Amino acid sequence: MPSIESIRRAAPDRASRRARVAVSALFLTNGALFANILPRYPEIKSGLGLDNLGYGFAIAAFPAGAIAAGLLAAVLIRRFGSARIAVIGTVLTSLGLLSAALAPSGVLFAVALFLGGASDAITDVAQNAHGLRVQRRFGRSIINGFHAIWSIGAVLGGVMAAVAIALRLPLGVHLGISTAVFATVALVALRFCLPGRDDVETDAAAEPADLKGALRRGVTPRTVIAIIALTLIAMAGAVAEDAGNSWATLYLADSLGAAAAIAPLGFIALVGAQFVGRIIGDPLTDRFGQRWVARVGGVIAAVGMTLALAFPTVPGTILGFAAVGFGIATLIPAAMHAADELPGLRAGVGLTIVSWLLRLGFLLSPPFVGYIAENESLRAGLLVAPVAALVAVLLAGFLERRRPRE
Repeated sequence: MPSIESIRRAAPDRASRRARVAVSALFLTNGALFANILPRYPEIKSGLGLDNLGYGFAIAAFPAGAIAAGLLAAVLIRRFGSARIAVIGTVLTSLGLLSAALAPSGVLFAVALFLGGASDAITDVAQNAHGLRVQRRFGRSIINGFHAIWSIGAVLGGVMAAVAIALRLPLGVHLGISTAVFATVALVALRFCLPGRDDVETDAAAEPADLKGALRRGVTPRTVIAIIALTLIAMAGAVAEDAGNSWATLYLADSLGAAAAIAPLGFIALVGAQFVGRIIGDPLTDRFGQRWVARVGGVIAAVGMTLALAFPTVPGTILGFAAVGFGIATLIPAAMHAADELPGLRAGVGLTIVSWLLRLGFLLSPPFVGYIAENESLRAGLLVAPVAALVAVLLAGFLERRRPRE
């Protein structure tokens, strides 16, 4: 006779199912909003007269805003609830990106991205917190599915941008449509999220005081080394991903001469392959372990992008970015999971530290690549992607082996 727990897992109630769809919609909008502006970065760069270095510093404002506002999410979620904060953050992110598209100068472009990044960081924590809340109602893991849907949203946004470029839609019209559509989706989703406040003890984020208190209680040097290594693995995933997010369209258009409607395919290939990697990542991890999946994925990313840069063609480069997306798909989730189980730390503290620090990868990567592109070439700057993948391969020993079957 099946247990009550097994019955609950098999048949979540209607409110839980509706909430799962609502959270999926929030992840979809989060991926789609930023992906709508990324392929139009070359147009913005040209219109504002930015060189590669100035462009790199300008787009670094987005992760800088995320770092500045990241820990504020915990306080807001406790006060107002994760669902409300996720939706409000989505609307503010969309308005920030619209402002960036319409900015008349490089400084205002950076300011708008900073505000958009701050809102996006709060949204990211809030939607994950609500997703984990829904997951507890289901009694089984569904959080990876939400992140895969984020990748679908990124592909959708990239396709929308490619179509807008092909139709020669003005930036304001294109981003205005994107803002209206996805802000509306988020507002509708709020109606179907779980009601009430989140339980303080199960929040995904920890406040700074929690981190300080946790680190005073007998943390061994081995745990500190593990946190550093796991942070570097997560940052490697962030740096490799950002190479496609921030530079793929520009590299294909300017360096390889791809048509305006073809250039966004590098970014679309990366996020599309990342979606595939996340869909199959869970069963592969269950079978072979995080360590094996990270090492093989890192090799695929490094080899694929190295070949694309060594023999530059438009089709080969698109495939190279696809190899990067597929290879790094599980790096950040694996690092976060391993950090969350480190001994000597409260539950959630290791996860919070790694989540906070990995944003440095998104912050430092654009100006670093921009500096190399300005002094050497963008092709040389994109070597950060295979190098980051190799870093993940070397440090994968800190990830979990395959768990024995019960």
